[in-house]
Parts: sequence; C-alpha cells; structure tokens
Amino acid sequence: MCDAFVGTWKLVSSENFDDYMKEVGVGFATRKVAGMAKPNMIISVNGDVVTIKSESTFKNTEISFKLGQEFDEVTADDRKVKVRNKELEQSKALVSKGPLPMRSRFSTITLEGGVLVQVQKWDGKSTTIKRKRVDEKLVV
Repeated sequence: MCDAFVGTWKLVSSENFDDYMKEVGVGFATRKVAGMAKPNMIISVNGDVVTIKSESTFKNTEISFKLGQEFDEVTADDRKVKVRNKELEQSKALVSKGPLPMRSRFSTITLEGGVLVQVQKWDGKSTTIKRKRVDEKLVV
C-alpha cells in the first residue's frame, strides 16, 4: 500500500508552489517564507496507522490516520480540513472533505502506477499534486 513511500525525503525544488499557495488563499508574506522553506517529509507506517510529518524552519506539521477512518487536519497555512480515507487498500483512493472559510474543498488522492495523485477541487477550480519515487527520490 504506502510502503514504497516510507522514509525521510528532503525537498530539493518545487514548481508552481507560489501559484498553488496563491490559489488556495495564502497571503503574500506567508507565501514568500513558505516558498523558501526546504522541508523534510517523513512518512511512516506503524501497524495500520500512517503518519506523514513535514518539518522545516518555517513550520512543522503532522498527520496520523488509519485507512478508512476520518481524521482532522490543520494544513501548514492553518486551514482546518475534515479528512476521510476511503478504503485505500481496496479502492486505492484517499478522499478528504472539509470546510474552508466561504467555500468547500474536496481532495482525492489515488495510487496510479506507483504515483500518488492528489486532486483538490474548490470553487470550480482544481489543482493536481503528484508524488512519485524516482531514483530513490520523492518527486512532487
């Protein structure tokens, strides 16, 4: 399931991150600081609990969840999101739903050919984030 993503990953570069943050409503100053951060992402699995940590000089975040169960998430830009994992082991889809101020948000993460594909939709807009392993690196 998620075993191929277990490990510690260091961000080397990112493309279109400022545009993404602007679209989800992150303010100018926060975007500039976050854009300079080079976080480590630590993904672990302990039994049926998956933990994803992001650690940087800007901000640390952590989510832990069991597949198939809802959990609350506070994103790095402090948005509160209710997340629902939808039987990832069977459907290979991770679905999150949650309120944003004055709008709704829906995220889906699927495992497609070894690539985690996250599609976020809100207010008629969408973004796609792909995570894959390439030559022992996590490429986002």
